Amino acid sequence: MTLAQLGWNDYFAQAFAPHAASGHLPARVTLELKGYFEVTGEFGAKLGQCTGKYINAAVTPAEFPAIGDWVTVSPQAGDEHRMHIHALLPRRTKFSRKAAGEQDLEQIVAANIDTVFLVSAFDGNYHLHRVERYLAATWASGAQPIILLNKADLADDTEALQREIAGAAPDLPVFVVSAQTRRGLKALAPYLQPGMTVALLGSSGVGKSTLINRLVGENLQFTQEVREDDNKGRHTTTQRELLVAPGGFIVIDTPGMREIQPWIAEAGVRAAFADIITLTTQCKFRDCSHSVEPSCAVQAAIAAGKLGKARWLSCQRMLLTLSLIHI
Repeated sequence: MTLAQLGWNDYFAQAFAPHAASGHLPARVTLELKGYFEVTGEFGAKLGQCTGKYINAAVTPAEFPAIGDWVTVSPQAGDEHRMHIHALLPRRTKFSRKAAGEQDLEQIVAANIDTVFLVSAFDGNYHLHRVERYLAATWASGAQPIILLNKADLADDTEALQREIAGAAPDLPVFVVSAQTRRGLKALAPYLQPGMTVALLGSSGVGKSTLINRLVGENLQFTQEVREDDNKGRHTTTQRELLVAPGGFIVIDTPGMREIQPWIAEAGVRAAFADIITLTTQCKFRDCSHSVEPSCAVQAAIAAGKLGKARWLSCQRMLLTLSLIHI
């Protein structure tokens, strides 16, 4: 497999140049394991482990490799199946969230993604506020978000939900699809070009693994049914994995996440609610609280039906979570 088939481009070639003299090789992280990584390059796929020097120099968990990262490696002496990981190349994009626990630490979910498919479903798994959180995190990552509403075969009326999503994410592509019947999948072709990396993100049970199988054209991912009593998904994907499709595009599958708190998400939240941010600049008073002041553009838009009250409340809630009192 060539580096270009793994997503290598001029950006990474330039970042790798200072490491070339050391005799190290470039490789991409294609699977995350406990304490180890599968790294893939022109030498094939091998087991990689960070060197002691790397581990000692890393200050935070975010400085360790994540799925989709490019790293520099060298063969381990005496074991042709293992590689030393020496350095992490700068990330073009990164999808990250606040790690679980009391410490304020960044967790990298996936790196160097071109497009993020935010997957929700019509079977009771849909939650608008969750979609908005994913959207904010995706904007903050630098990748392009695309919204997929899966399991259209289970819905009698798909237009109402599509309109609600379109209202929450103005100007973003929203596709109604069915992994089971393949409805709408051909429309995703522009985002599935050779060498481009896409990631599927969404809660358990929305059908990410089945979608991957349909898009790739092979049964690469094991799938399970959703529990009928509560529409909650079973964790089909338990680890992050990068796959190269026969068509040449690259896809990253991730375990389902029911909750996500975007890391350093102010930029992402502002991008996700760009229409509201624009409205706030039109208020008469600079310190408008957007509640009772006269000539408030936000309240005027709500009264005129141009801005949904639920969307405004969602924006407020996310900004308050980030401790931003005024928009």
